[in-house]
Amino acid sequence: MNRLNCIIFLIACLLSTDAFGQTGEVRGFAYDKDNGEPLIFSTVFIQELMVGRTTDMNGFFALTKIKPGLYTLKCVAIGYDTAIAKIEIVAGKILNQNLFAKKSTIKLEEAKIIGQRQKDKNEVKISVNTITQKELKMLPAFGGEPDLAQYLQVLPGVVFSGDQGGQLYIRGGTPVHNKILLDGMTIYNPFHSIGLFSVFDADIIRSADVYAGGFGAQYGGRIGAVIDVNTREGNKTQFSGKVNVSPITGKVLLEGPISKFTEDGGSSSVIFSYKTSYLDRTAPALYSYAGKDGLPFSFTDVYGKTSFISGGGSKLNLFGFNFNDQVKFPQTSYAWNSSGFGANFYIVPEGSTLINGAATYSGYKMEQKEADGLPRESSINGFNINVNFTYFSGKDDVKYGIELNGFTTDFKYVNPFGYGLEQTDYTTEISGYVRYKKSIGRFLIEPGIRIQAYVSLSEISPEPRLALKYNVTDKIRFKAAAGFYSQNLLAAVSDQDVVNLFYGFLSGPDVLPRTFSGEPVESRLQKAWHSGAGFEFDLGKHQQINIEGYYKKFTQLTNINRDKIYNTSQIDKPEFQRLDFIVEDGSSYGMDFKYTYEFKKIYFWAVYSLTFVERFDGRRSYFPHFDRRHNVNLVLTYSFDKERSWNLNARWNFGSGFPFTQTQGYYERLDVSRGLNNDYLNQNGNLGFYFTDINSGRLPTFHRLDVSLSKKMNFSKSKSLTATVGATNVYNRENIFYFDRSRFTRINQLPIIPTLGINYSF
Repeated sequence: MNRLNCIIFLIACLLSTDAFGQTGEVRGFAYDKDNGEPLIFSTVFIQELMVGRTTDMNGFFALTKIKPGLYTLKCVAIGYDTAIAKIEIVAGKILNQNLFAKKSTIKLEEAKIIGQRQKDKNEVKISVNTITQKELKMLPAFGGEPDLAQYLQVLPGVVFSGDQGGQLYIRGGTPVHNKILLDGMTIYNPFHSIGLFSVFDADIIRSADVYAGGFGAQYGGRIGAVIDVNTREGNKTQFSGKVNVSPITGKVLLEGPISKFTEDGGSSSVIFSYKTSYLDRTAPALYSYAGKDGLPFSFTDVYGKTSFISGGGSKLNLFGFNFNDQVKFPQTSYAWNSSGFGANFYIVPEGSTLINGAATYSGYKMEQKEADGLPRESSINGFNINVNFTYFSGKDDVKYGIELNGFTTDFKYVNPFGYGLEQTDYTTEISGYVRYKKSIGRFLIEPGIRIQAYVSLSEISPEPRLALKYNVTDKIRFKAAAGFYSQNLLAAVSDQDVVNLFYGFLSGPDVLPRTFSGEPVESRLQKAWHSGAGFEFDLGKHQQINIEGYYKKFTQLTNINRDKIYNTSQIDKPEFQRLDFIVEDGSSYGMDFKYTYEFKKIYFWAVYSLTFVERFDGRRSYFPHFDRRHNVNLVLTYSFDKERSWNLNARWNFGSGFPFTQTQGYYERLDVSRGLNNDYLNQNGNLGFYFTDINSGRLPTFHRLDVSLSKKMNFSKSKSLTATVGATNVYNRENIFYFDRSRFTRINQLPIIPTLGINYSF
């Protein structure tokens, strides 16, 4: 890693020769003048030169290689008056200049458009959606509160498997292929047992970047997608909070300054969130029609964060969380718990380089309890340490860093044939990366490479990445990305059913088949290639179309052996019938279409995804259970008055049927584990199933309408009450959840669930 740092340092020196010899630099932070919140993703530019950059999630900007002279520096942010500062650039000097903007009562449409267009031209942004507080509030608020889980479900390329215990599938990857980060911590399960809710409190989210594929070299260790969630600091000027009550959930949010924000940028603050669900207790009275088992879901989330920010913008955050779920059906119960803690930092030293990083620890444990009392549990816990550097040079920048990651998996499970699978493993990964963003005329190019070293496997994976954008015109932009990815983590779930509440984790197994498709199996890693290309079209000032095509080639996947019927030690039996794991390959390809319209009081979002997912396990080709061919999402937000105190939110989702494995027949499964010592004549066997070919059937189509109407009443500048009435599955569509094979009964998703939520903010 020292050699890599030396190379990057030399590149940075070469890039900076002209900048520091004949030019100067201005850098700083853009803040909300009233509360010190950074103005993220706003546009800062020099008016006379029309040279600018988009601020990052901390509000930081740096404009380099500026010729000496007197200039006007401006910051344009949605919902704010333009911040202006007169500056003087001196050759060989760095000017530190913060910008402070006040919230505007006038909707500055032109300023907003200028900022958005600047961002679209200067960032590749292929296969990525950035979610902020504004986007979260566009969807119907189930229980009076927006939630990231509901927004993720409307993104292009995303398939969600169900209201109850649902999982997220992104462009043909499984949930374990998704890297979920919260302030740099790894979150192993971001959803609650009732899939309408995530573990993230929407009110503390600053931004969430969702990469559906082709992500850059700064991310590694996963072959599917990345969801990078960052939380905000607490209120820097006054003590404040929020209380929410609904028939489903309750929440308390408290925040305030330790030392108040000043215009030099320094402050310290704390924020705390507590959220709980009591649906299992309210459902018997309010939603008794939901089924004879009721809605036996409950969860509790706790998150806390303390932030220290210096006058120069450097910061240190300390945080921790605990998320837990309980699900209690008559014959089966589930429990899972996530917890973690850590620190991240952001350093603004002298010079043109930013430094940020994190040190975190997180864990997850899942238990499934059934009447037979057999062990079914899985846990994973681990640490992550990373340091990243960003060097700015004119319109270009270089980002590089190192990462150390380690985790332990402990898995115990007994399959339907009575054979147990147990594994405890320790994994260590070390990686380094570099990504160079270069602007050449109308071209924007981002080459990068990541070196992923799996120490415990003695394997090194070089992973090249490339992204580019060509601004064909001011309104038409072409973009493309490609890359190679690997990971050493797999999920231990049954793929016989569409929805699995038990979701275990394993690291790369020691024993895999010796060959696959006639070729020797030489690696324990899962691997994939991503490629994608598309266009952005600006249809006037208020409409935009984004079209992307993609192809993912999964060159090696590891899966639980669904055909195992013998002990591993019975070496006279075929490998495909005795090994715990199998090797697969596969592909996913398709097209995502997104249309957005936003003007004054109307926001409309339309998404259509066409997806094809295939797998080959060495013996058969099949469609995995999340292969939804067509997926449509329509979102509408309308404000009835100029003050936007009355708001209507609606979302309609349509999805074609999932594949599933049909039941062909039944038999009595006897215990043969003791050979001739078993009492074959007198024992009572368990119910066994004969299956058709894997996933040869298709479930019915899915569609659902969710609607909410809210009214906000302001009592003072800081005190308000919002009442929200709404319902999920408004027209009570009977969408299938799963088919209970043993009882030969269809189980449906959630019926119509009306809610009333009250939020009080102070």
